[in-house]
Amino acid sequence: MDSGNIAWLLLASCLAFLVVPGIAFFYGGLVRVKSILNMIMLSVGSIVVTGLVWVLWGWSVAFGGGNGAGIAGNPFAGFLLHDAIGSKDGQFVAFDSKGSLYSCIGIAFECVLAMIAIAVVSGAVAERVKFSTWLVFVAVWVTVVYAPLAHMEWNPNGLLSSDGALSQAIGAHTSDIAGGALIGVGSAVSAMMIVLIIGRRRGFQFVPMKPHNLPLTMLGAFLIWFGCFGLTTGSAVQAGGSAGYAWLNTVVCASAATLAWLGVERLRAGHFTALGAASGMVTGLVAILPGVTVMSPLWALVTGVLAGIAACLSVSAKYRLGYDDSLDVVAVNGVGGIVGLLATGLFANGSGLFVGGGIRLLFAELVLIFFVILYAGVLTGLIAFGLEKTLGWRVGETEELAGIDIVDQGERAYDFEDSMNSVIKEAK
Repeated sequence: MDSGNIAWLLLASCLAFLVVPGIAFFYGGLVRVKSILNMIMLSVGSIVVTGLVWVLWGWSVAFGGGNGAGIAGNPFAGFLLHDAIGSKDGQFVAFDSKGSLYSCIGIAFECVLAMIAIAVVSGAVAERVKFSTWLVFVAVWVTVVYAPLAHMEWNPNGLLSSDGALSQAIGAHTSDIAGGALIGVGSAVSAMMIVLIIGRRRGFQFVPMKPHNLPLTMLGAFLIWFGCFGLTTGSAVQAGGSAGYAWLNTVVCASAATLAWLGVERLRAGHFTALGAASGMVTGLVAILPGVTVMSPLWALVTGVLAGIAACLSVSAKYRLGYDDSLDVVAVNGVGGIVGLLATGLFANGSGLFVGGGIRLLFAELVLIFFVILYAGVLTGLIAFGLEKTLGWRVGETEELAGIDIVDQGERAYDFEDSMNSVIKEAK
């Protein structure tokens, strides 16, 4: 990690951080006008709580000293990053005594990934959950669900890593370069479990719940795309050719997924919608995460097309099955993540099934998907159920109908009434 690569990883971390404000605006435009501030505040909570948890013990659980049994690290071994910082000439610095990325500046990059993963979950619970309960959930989820999964997948001795027990047992290790399993599948499964426990919004399937500001959603999608350049290129670790290639594949997959989603919409409803374009962008960005540097441009394009079609067709499932995933986290992130992981098993250069690598990588990706679904689903279900029985997730029925912004935040995003009254007064 020379100074150039350290500077690059810091810049990539800043770029990737933009994904969370992008999620806030993407989701904010999709909710009704009475809920936008609460929606944005859920992303604020995701940032500030995750940032503190990561520095206090989250980093240690995921990557710090004490590798444990491949499930999670020791939360006390690297508490407050004491095994990854030192002082030089009176100033604290991140250091790299063993040549390991994760005891150097990579801590910041991994913190951003955790912020993104939990912010994604917020879209499923829109318009009905208390901000205070959400803050507690973020702290527990990052500690119990995200950090152990990161340890299992990316820590050198993690259960699913190349030297891990499970990888050794199946004869192949998983490939998830930029977090498709955690940010896509893990977040989507967690979102689904919370939704099943807290229930539907009042009037779901009976009252129109249309987006109130699609331009804001489009802005959010563009910010997510821009931020994902940092996420995918930063995952290449060094400021070299792999980072440049990751940038290109990010564009190819997201573009293909957007066109595929719009094509399905055109065939089904006769329109190319802005909402479909924004959703297709995000789907493609999730789908490319697992294999961003190991798939050729052709297979990145195919992955985007498959992800866009599959996710678009999956959106209507919540109406058929009756679960209220408010902003389609399961369809966009869950389906997009699964397609991306399977595509990596099929198309990864030299190891994918369709490019001469045999079936081992595909089998490993299937094991990863199953494991993440099982682990994240069970643990998130227990966390959500515990919070439901103690703090309670939802505001009251009257408060929800009136608008969660005015109840939980005590303010409105657009004060139309006061503005109109001012105009009338001025006219008089």
